[in-house]
Amino acid sequence: MQPEHVILSPQGLDTLIERLRAAGFRVLGPVARDGAIAYAEIAGVRDLPRGWRDAQSPGRYRLRRTGSPVLFGFNLGPQGWKRVFHVPQLRLVPTDPGQEESDGKAEAPLALLGVRPCELEAVRIQDRVLRAGAFPDPHYAARREGAFLIAVNCATAAETCFCTGMGTGPRARSGYDLALTELVDATGHRFLLEAGSERGRALIEEVPYAPARESDLAAARAVSERVSGAMRRRLPRGDLRGEILRRLESPHWEVVARRCLACGNCTQVCPTCFCTTVEDHEDWVTGATWRLRHWGSCFDEDFSYLHGGRVRPDIASRYRQWFIHKLATWHDQFDTAGCVGCGRCITWCPVGIDITAEAAALLEA
Repeated sequence: MQPEHVILSPQGLDTLIERLRAAGFRVLGPVARDGAIAYAEIAGVRDLPRGWRDAQSPGRYRLRRTGSPVLFGFNLGPQGWKRVFHVPQLRLVPTDPGQEESDGKAEAPLALLGVRPCELEAVRIQDRVLRAGAFPDPHYAARREGAFLIAVNCATAAETCFCTGMGTGPRARSGYDLALTELVDATGHRFLLEAGSERGRALIEEVPYAPARESDLAAARAVSERVSGAMRRRLPRGDLRGEILRRLESPHWEVVARRCLACGNCTQVCPTCFCTTVEDHEDWVTGATWRLRHWGSCFDEDFSYLHGGRVRPDIASRYRQWFIHKLATWHDQFDTAGCVGCGRCITWCPVGIDITAEAAALLEA
């Protein structure tokens, strides 16, 4: 009988990736690229960002080498797994008879390695919106179908993280096929591996492993406890949704708008934002025409354009729309918050606007 927890060596992780590829999966994982952590296709452990660590704060991100053998010593880069299932650009219905419509389906089933706990929650939320809602997106569903998710529990906390307050981390609880906790100590470099699905259990049987000892389990618990204790940011407690909705006309929206550039960075890096817009294109030389769907943003001036004009013409109204939807009205639509506490919107805001600080300031205004 397979133990509930097993120990995997870095070589064993390499074998696991190899087995997934042999089973026909396209394996995607974190890589160090262009000064940031990104997600791309990987062939083995050699492609992972060994010895890289990120430093994040409001409006700032830096990646540096540490010389450590750790493979997952970073937190999050600007890219989320959202772009894998809910792709940034998709060609839709062809308007020329000779064109073929894209179904958005991946060329091979996808295996995602290195999904952080907060991102697992983001995938669950996007599933709720784009896969299980009243109007499912067939393109999202096609790419999401059969995906194999390998979570990695966090061993560090960025200054901008606040997943503990959202109940989404730093340890994965569900939604994964396999979950890894990386351990580096006097005992050596290894991974505590646990299965979250029958597919995950079956894969464990194909890789070399050793039963986990109580000391390994204690070390993994200590990692999560240390990360939880390192987080300082938190959204206000209590009935945050109700408090926000009672402040629709607060002067604080104008205060934020004086700093906000309406660049839309926060919506682009957010792992749960799902808005899109559609454009028709024509090649004047060949006469070919096509319809393109791409990510939109409620910060775009024309995003709320109707026949009579723009519904949200100023930055204050657009920031209010994003903030209220994320933390209040998302509950009304999808029975959950639209925020998972990843902190990306804080790190990648050019002026360092902090959603946790603005929530506190709004309630005090």
